[in-house]
Amino acid sequence: MATRAIDFAAARANEPPHLAAARERAYAMPLDDFDMLDPDLWVNDTHWPYFERLRDEDPVHYHANGRFGPYWSVTRYADIMAVDTNHAQFSSDAHLGGITAKDMDKDFILPMFIAMDQPKHDVQRKAVSPIVSPGNLANLEVLIRERAQAIFDGLPRGEVFDWVDRVSIELTTQMLATLFDFPWKDRRLLTYWSDMATADETIPGNPTKAEREAIMLECLIYFTGLWNARVNEPPRGDLVSMLAHNPATRDMIPMEYLGNLLLLIVGGNDTTRNSITGGLTFMAANPGQWTKLKANPALIESAVSEIIRYQTPLAHMRRTALVDVEMGGKTIRKGDRVVMWYVSGNRDERSIADPDSFIVDRARPRQHLSFGFGIHRCVGNRLAEMQLKIVWEEILKRFPTIEIMGPPARVPSAFVKGYASLPVRIPA
Repeated sequence: MATRAIDFAAARANEPPHLAAARERAYAMPLDDFDMLDPDLWVNDTHWPYFERLRDEDPVHYHANGRFGPYWSVTRYADIMAVDTNHAQFSSDAHLGGITAKDMDKDFILPMFIAMDQPKHDVQRKAVSPIVSPGNLANLEVLIRERAQAIFDGLPRGEVFDWVDRVSIELTTQMLATLFDFPWKDRRLLTYWSDMATADETIPGNPTKAEREAIMLECLIYFTGLWNARVNEPPRGDLVSMLAHNPATRDMIPMEYLGNLLLLIVGGNDTTRNSITGGLTFMAANPGQWTKLKANPALIESAVSEIIRYQTPLAHMRRTALVDVEMGGKTIRKGDRVVMWYVSGNRDERSIADPDSFIVDRARPRQHLSFGFGIHRCVGNRLAEMQLKIVWEEILKRFPTIEIMGPPARVPSAFVKGYASLPVRIPA
């Protein structure tokens, strides 16, 4: 396939220097030397030109020397959809590796319904799905708005603070504590466990494998206490009670309980948390879109979907081939690791018009891959959208501008595409 013609002089003029330099490296390097799991690409936000080249030249690409072993990168929107909806040929099973490019540790496997195939997946997912029923979402909307209002009204004026900590983490952690009916004073443990569940022990500064597993077991011990209290009470509307009383989940082994807890914690935390921060950075980088939204608040729902597409808070999901599969002129062999790069599919111009532009009134804003497709589509997608909608409604009521005072610190992860901090100031 022909290589995209790149005007590097124009790239230098239109892109930040670090991204223009990354583009030159990406187009000078042999494709066989690409490893999209390299944490430097993610902490520096320089993965974009690599995916651009893969989409153009080798959209189903085999990485023989990946960070965690060989894997296939699927980078175009249509191909990702084909894998994500083909549950007969591509497995999510934890015992085959799970849903991330890095295999689950064989001595610490955490079964969870997103890392299960049919029929067990559906019966466990249904155990918790009432938490996001339309009726329950209507009840939660009032509570989320009250909490968002309190958080925004309590922010300092005229001084620099960390948006990630004061807004993104606090709002999502409060929501998680409500969904689990988790002790309020300990709610930041949920954020901590979420971060530890997705931490890569091979990155300097992160916990070792043994330390991380010990932290996960501390989570299990804490939640076992909540389970033991609620299993002997009448069923309630929180996630722990739902798991404890549903016939499909009440007899789970401890590691399966832990797996489902971590799935719900990470799923309830990362999508919303990082989209709240991402949305603010996108508005600041695109002042015309921010002006458009302020002039027409009816665009908020469209803007929320565009934020989720543009951020893509989970960069990839992984499957394992159950049979030999032909795709893109390649043969994916049974047992091969297949990585669906949602972050790349969301920028595929073959399926999304002008995908590199942030457009709050995009014609088809919900056409994105960020929630996945098929049986594993994010169970809490409507809750995430509702939280973001409320966030932007309340921001528009209060803040004509929020100044970003420095670049964000990004998470060095090819799975959670997130932010560690973002310095901002609200003018006095």
